[in-house]
Amino acid sequence: MTHHLAIYDMDRTVTVTGTYTGFLIHVARAMAPWRLILLPCVLLLMLAYVAKLISRQRLKELNQALMVGHNVERARLMPHVESYADKVIATNVRQGALAQIAQDRADGYRLVLATASYRLYVEPIARRLGFDAVIATDHLSQDLRYVRAKIAGENCYDTGKLRMIKAWMAAQAIDRDDAHIRAYSDHVSDAPMLEFADRPFAANPHRRLALLAQVRGWPRVDWD
Repeated sequence: MTHHLAIYDMDRTVTVTGTYTGFLIHVARAMAPWRLILLPCVLLLMLAYVAKLISRQRLKELNQALMVGHNVERARLMPHVESYADKVIATNVRQGALAQIAQDRADGYRLVLATASYRLYVEPIARRLGFDAVIATDHLSQDLRYVRAKIAGENCYDTGKLRMIKAWMAAQAIDRDDAHIRAYSDHVSDAPMLEFADRPFAANPHRRLALLAQVRGWPRVDWD
């Protein structure tokens, strides 16, 4: 039996712009508007990441603590997570990506969204887009009453994303030799995932991925 998988990155692949900062601002504005005065701190943390003073994972944890809180009751948070998902679908999804998702579904592919963004808000977005599975960055308190500003396991990024895809396939009893994989991403950090696929696509690629795609012979798609 051949398993047909279509694996999509989310930010700037399916969406036009990134979703993480928008999520933080959306929740802060809804739950604690005073936190918006901390936005300059978010910029300082980004500079610290660029300077390699903190990891990408720690950057995300600190930003969430600043803009959302260290511990937030899930029942209070989720209505704003859902409204953010509605906003993303209404204003930040590429029409070309929607067409490709529909085509992959029609071709009999299982749709998988694999992203470094938090599962907390990715799952509502994926549900609205009709994805069958989500591979994403998890919170330490993923299934508990309070959402903590702490990542469980790996940030779903670069080689970590590929490890998480392989772990998900193993949990689904999908052997790589029995799978045919299409993969789509805009960013060179997803080169490991694209190398892993049978049919990799550089979707709306930034310069480094566009150059790599030329070298590797990967098709380029530019979605509106």
